[in-house]
Amino acid sequence: VFPQAHIDWVVEEAFAPLVQLVAGLHAVIPIGQRRWRKSFFSAQTRAERLRFSVRLRQEAYDAVIDFQGLIKSAWVARSARLSPAGFSVSYANGSDACSYEWPVRYLVRRSVAMPQRIHAVARYRLLAAQALGYSQLPLLQLPARYRWQMPVPTCAAQGVHEVVLAHGTTRQDNEWPDSDWLALARQLVADGFSIGLPHAGPRELARVQMLAQSLGSAASVWPAQSLDAVAQRMAVSAGVIGVDSGLSHLAVALDLPHVQIFSQDRAWRAGPVGSPYQRVVGGAQAPQVDHVWAAWKEAIAAYRQGTRP
Repeated sequence: VFPQAHIDWVVEEAFAPLVQLVAGLHAVIPIGQRRWRKSFFSAQTRAERLRFSVRLRQEAYDAVIDFQGLIKSAWVARSARLSPAGFSVSYANGSDACSYEWPVRYLVRRSVAMPQRIHAVARYRLLAAQALGYSQLPLLQLPARYRWQMPVPTCAAQGVHEVVLAHGTTRQDNEWPDSDWLALARQLVADGFSIGLPHAGPRELARVQMLAQSLGSAASVWPAQSLDAVAQRMAVSAGVIGVDSGLSHLAVALDLPHVQIFSQDRAWRAGPVGSPYQRVVGGAQAPQVDHVWAAWKEAIAAYRQGTRP
């Protein structure tokens, strides 16, 4: 829409290396809000906050968009320096199953009303479209497309066989049973795939060790590594099967064959949309292994046939 736009992205410091892999950004500005909360008034934190503020105000922005809708993010938007005609903007109201803190609308110069029920990605796109004055349709129906500063080959069409199982989640009510992961992995191996097993934390490590012990040489336990390193390894996989989690959403952003497993009625808000090789299974309750397997076969077939949205 605006090919000459200079886009600066303020992002929590742990995610900055991942965001730096996205092409087309003018600058990535890390912020340490999560860490600062632990020692907000210490000399070191005050110095870091000052440096961040100075960096944030180096540019005069025509538009500052708060996509989170939280007080902490709206405060950043409020702190940015604006051009004479510039403005800051966020959501005017909350939407079902989307985080929102009502004082946000009073911290920014403009606010945009949102539907009560809306997909999370559509919510971001609608905010940007309304704030910047361009048509939001058909953008809300299109899948995500990113220009990555790393190779993202069409691996599933080139004989790459590692399928990544994104089993980890911070919410136990999102988990899929270990026995189902093992049964699915065995079906994948029988179909000629190997298994990639990322993990973060002791609980996930125990799960991947169990799976690796059962699967033998067909499984690879990935080392604990940064999110950008995980992304670069996922990018050269045959695809990803995972629960509703950050790694599953990353698989969508990488445009990989993907099956996303839901154990609650949240697919309408967070599931992949618009791509024939990215499927949703489950909903109010966790899906059976056969349903996940069938969805994977459909996704990988669509990808190999070159079906693109």
